[in-house]
Amino acid sequence: MIGVNVGGAYDHDARLIARYLGSHLPGNPSVVPQNMIGGGGIVMANYLQTMAPKDGTVIGMIPNTLVVNQLVGMPAVRYDIGQFQLIGSIMPASHSVMVASRASGIRSIADARQREIIAGASPKGSFLYTMPALLNEFLGTRFKIIAGYQGIAAIYLALERGEIDSLATTWDEFKVEKSDLIRDQKIRLLVQSAPKADDLLNVPSVDELAADASDRGVMDFLLSGNALGRPLAAPPGVPVERVQALRAAFDGTMKDPRFLQDLAASRAQIGPTAGTTLQRSLDEILQTPRDWIARAKAVLE
Repeated sequence: MIGVNVGGAYDHDARLIARYLGSHLPGNPSVVPQNMIGGGGIVMANYLQTMAPKDGTVIGMIPNTLVVNQLVGMPAVRYDIGQFQLIGSIMPASHSVMVASRASGIRSIADARQREIIAGASPKGSFLYTMPALLNEFLGTRFKIIAGYQGIAAIYLALERGEIDSLATTWDEFKVEKSDLIRDQKIRLLVQSAPKADDLLNVPSVDELAADASDRGVMDFLLSGNALGRPLAAPPGVPVERVQALRAAFDGTMKDPRFLQDLAASRAQIGPTAGTTLQRSLDEILQTPRDWIARAKAVLE
């Protein structure tokens, strides 16, 4: 199961893994990718929790915003992310960025505080909505969030057509998907999540611009899913030995020469993280102080 729309790096990576994962599982089963969109991945997560078989035959590439959505009490949430069993992530911790088109005239966060800027986003619950919302709340920007887009591919197109001025994305994805916009200097990077990406040291981070430690803590919590990369997860209740088999198959896929050849051809980047490491990161996020969670909830309402 893929919790986002067709197109974009999340969907691409899930389908690429599905192509080879079965050959590393006992019996070499076929692995069929299927998109189930809605609520920034909440619909798929609810399905995994309540309806999917609990025998390891159904897994999901889950948006890394699901833990925040649960902790702030998004009304549609029916899953318990703490019961999910993480298998692995094709990507290491990601870096969120806010991008503005050069044509918009916006050069910096300071400019974004001075006038209204149209930001394209998916509905509440998605990272694409959360990033401009937290910037408005804590950094005083004036992003007008248009949240009707289904997936990052549609938002990229809207930016290039001039329908919107800005968008949130992950830096590793943007470098691959829209390298032409970077090369032709058609965009400006306004701000990034902390810690900074190695190749964006001149772009300010939200931590640098935050007013105080409490604001930094809440913003870091809202973007805490970055630590999970693009995680694959098994539903609650899958037997331990099958979770172990899925984790071993994921690790084998990440080293498979055929997989790596396809990955290189697509120009996608890889930095796999083991399921046990992801599980520890998830547990740390679940320990976020309740007052930070309450403030984060107000941002997303």
